[in-house]
Amino acid sequence: MTMLEEKHLASCCGLYCGLCPRFQSKAPSRCLSCHLGEQHSYCSVYRCCVTRRGLFTCADCDEYPCERLLRVLGVEEGFDSFISHKPALPNLDRIREVGLETFLGEQRERRLLVEQLLANYNEGRSMSFYCAACALMPPDLVRQAINEMEGMLANEQVDGLNLSQGQSDEGHDSKFGRASWH
Repeated sequence: MTMLEEKHLASCCGLYCGLCPRFQSKAPSRCLSCHLGEQHSYCSVYRCCVTRRGLFTCADCDEYPCERLLRVLGVEEGFDSFISHKPALPNLDRIREVGLETFLGEQRERRLLVEQLLANYNEGRSMSFYCAACALMPPDLVRQAINEMEGMLANEQVDGLNLSQGQSDEGHDSKFGRASWH
């Protein structure tokens, strides 16, 4: 992914689209990000930030954080129903602190972890979980969990034969998705 493509994964409201199940999806309804897709027309934050003010993110705005952004993210209500929206304001604060390019580098690490989990451990029902975990947990902790699972597979503590089937030999869903315990 080029830097220009990566830049478009930073939404104006502070979400990082690379950690969103709708971005990671291969379905026809895949979201390309608010900067590239057509779905932004309904978003009052996008219309204010990008269309009206000509900014890339709300972190660039003199009025940050404004009432509109706080209302859309549901900050006063304890954030909206999407757990993945929880990092939006901290992400914008981070962009203000270190700049967009550094922020994108940090998020790239998280996106690559999601993509690794999806490629190797997704039985078809774990995308939202993996995206939320990589958005909310420290990357080192996610990497540690992946390393532990790979070690268990290598030591045959779990059966790697059924990784793509999502069930253990007995036909029961496994605790770790596609692997079954011995």
